[in-house]
Amino acid sequence: MKKFSIALVLFLFSLKGFSTHIVGGEIFYDYLGGNNYRITLKLYRDCFNGLAPYDNPASIGVFDVNGNLVQNLFLNFPGSVQVPYSINNACITAPTNICVEEAVYDTIVNLAPIAGGYDITYQRCCRNNTILNLTNPQDVGATYTAHIPDVSIVPINSSPRFNNFPPIFLCVNYPVNFDHSAIDPDGDMLVYEFADPYDGASSVNPMPQPPAALPYVTVPWLPPYNGQYPMSSSPAMAVNNTTGMLTGAPNMIGQWVVGVRVKEYRNNQLLSINMRDFQFNVVNCPPVPVSSIPSQTIYCFGMTVNFQNNSVNGTTWHWDFGDPLAVNDTSNQFTPSWTYSQSGTYNVMLIANPGTQCADTGFTTFYIYPLLNPSFVAPPAQCLQGNSFNFTAGGAFGGGPGAPTFSWQFGANATPDSSNLQNVSNVTYSAAGVYLVTLTVSENGCTMTYIDTVIVLDETPLTYNAPPVEGCAPVTVQFSDTSFSDPSVIQVLWDFGDGNFSSQNNPVHVYTQPGVYTVTVNISTNNFCIGNFTFTVSNMVTVFPSPSAGMSANPTTITVSDPIVTFTDLSSGASSCWIYFGDGDSSNNCGGTHTYYASGTYTVMQVVENQYGCKDYAYLEIDANLDPIFWIPNTFTPNGDDVNEFFAPVAMGIEDFHFMIFDRWGNLIFESKDLAKGWDGTVKPPNGIGTGKIAQEDVYVWKVEFKNAGKRKVLHKYVGHVSLVK
Repeated sequence: MKKFSIALVLFLFSLKGFSTHIVGGEIFYDYLGGNNYRITLKLYRDCFNGLAPYDNPASIGVFDVNGNLVQNLFLNFPGSVQVPYSINNACITAPTNICVEEAVYDTIVNLAPIAGGYDITYQRCCRNNTILNLTNPQDVGATYTAHIPDVSIVPINSSPRFNNFPPIFLCVNYPVNFDHSAIDPDGDMLVYEFADPYDGASSVNPMPQPPAALPYVTVPWLPPYNGQYPMSSSPAMAVNNTTGMLTGAPNMIGQWVVGVRVKEYRNNQLLSINMRDFQFNVVNCPPVPVSSIPSQTIYCFGMTVNFQNNSVNGTTWHWDFGDPLAVNDTSNQFTPSWTYSQSGTYNVMLIANPGTQCADTGFTTFYIYPLLNPSFVAPPAQCLQGNSFNFTAGGAFGGGPGAPTFSWQFGANATPDSSNLQNVSNVTYSAAGVYLVTLTVSENGCTMTYIDTVIVLDETPLTYNAPPVEGCAPVTVQFSDTSFSDPSVIQVLWDFGDGNFSSQNNPVHVYTQPGVYTVTVNISTNNFCIGNFTFTVSNMVTVFPSPSAGMSANPTTITVSDPIVTFTDLSSGASSCWIYFGDGDSSNNCGGTHTYYASGTYTVMQVVENQYGCKDYAYLEIDANLDPIFWIPNTFTPNGDDVNEFFAPVAMGIEDFHFMIFDRWGNLIFESKDLAKGWDGTVKPPNGIGTGKIAQEDVYVWKVEFKNAGKRKVLHKYVGHVSLVK
């Protein structure tokens, strides 16, 4: 990876305004022989402001299993060194205005063997008040403790200790890959995990001498954070329990306390635990390219690879596919494709932002093998007597890190019914039939299946039989050969009983004429199980005669003046008949009349049926124009000359008639509900008594309301003017 310095954009938590605080530590021991132990205490503090000095001396308490203080060790301050700046981004230069110091205290103490062993403890307060995952962090201290096991459990033991101090800075939204492994002088098995750091001491008594005995409380986490999810990260921070590799991608700027412990086991016996906590400072860093090629997970896709690119912050790319047999095995595409000429192992390289000062290079190994494509050649059909089939797995397989595995399934009635061999001999079947044979091949994480059939022929084909078929002419019948014979080695001849024949194995035949038919099938073979067999099914197909529907209508177009249609039955061969007029009415008398009451196009259907239940259908259409007829004049002369003496509308196809006359002031002066009664021009007296007088010459308003005649009632309203002239 090429590197260069980039000015780091930090918010730095305004560190100038805070006191110097502890930022991590651990305690461990080494057995020196003769009951002598070297006790080592590593402490880390924020030294940028340099306010609170290291303890001088530091007090370490030695406790028995009951929490009794056995010794109070005082360790003189050995001096401190500044921890080298480190950051999880090789292209970023860490700032110089942040400082972390390390002090390593040690002493030798003689501890006589006692039941339960010893606990050694150091406590100190306090932490930075800008920590985001603790409640009131300025009042939270730290406790570092280790257990020396009882010599009856293990006579000689030194505890594990961590190899490296974590990076002081982490770039936000940038992956962390930190080796948080430990070493054990005795070579014991080590297991890593996140843990809740211990609280300890207080702001009132920040460096107790001696420290308190077990048990110890853990730090007060600020939800949603806890020991297993100590900081905001996506993916979440994780520690590999075998390697101690710490991974994740912090996604929130700030300071975070993280605790990791390593457990020491010997012969499955837990001997000691070293728990270290430290402070991560997550800062905002300029984006830098990260080259990332996803690891290969499938090895059987053939010779062509469609490469994926998981890189970030890159704009240009350079791929080298590592094919030594090609001179142009490079690409500048984001997701290129390359076809290798032969199987092999290839080292693929991807450079993000090639040619720049901070290009990033990634490598991934690809294993290229032929496409997995198994198959087998189905053996020819055999007779049931003495059958024995051999199967050979073929096709494309074999290659890659692992050898292929095979799984055969030979179907029902097979012995054996399955096998894991590549080639299988002497598979026998106990019954005739067509059997599916399945071959499944797995290798390099891929599984493919191939299916074919084998045919076992019966020396005597199964007796042909079929249920009787009845129907109305025409009758369509699907015939099936149930002999389980191989179509390539048999001949079939069907006699349908109506003078028609077929040599198809499974023919379809249509009987058009009424009658009762006997069906015969002849099956013959010319090899394998040689034979000639004829089967007859008497009276298999019964075809009933079908009636013939037919009708006529007069007229087929009707108006409101004559809405009646006369239907004539033209059907034949029927014992019953129904007619559906299309307007919701029906009749079982197919000849007669029907009256329509609404305009529209009506599809009339005739259904006829005979004594066998066979039916036929006929259709015709009636076009009905039944809208009401309405007309009214605009002048009349009620002057006694017997010409145009009355004013009235002319209408047909109506009912609920209502006729009204109004003068210019809106007074109702005439009203009639009888279509035959019109206005004679007189105005009735207000009290309705006596003979009315002829109205004066004027223009009058008329209003007519009526409904369609028949079932479909639609209200019509008309308004107009009429002139009365004397």
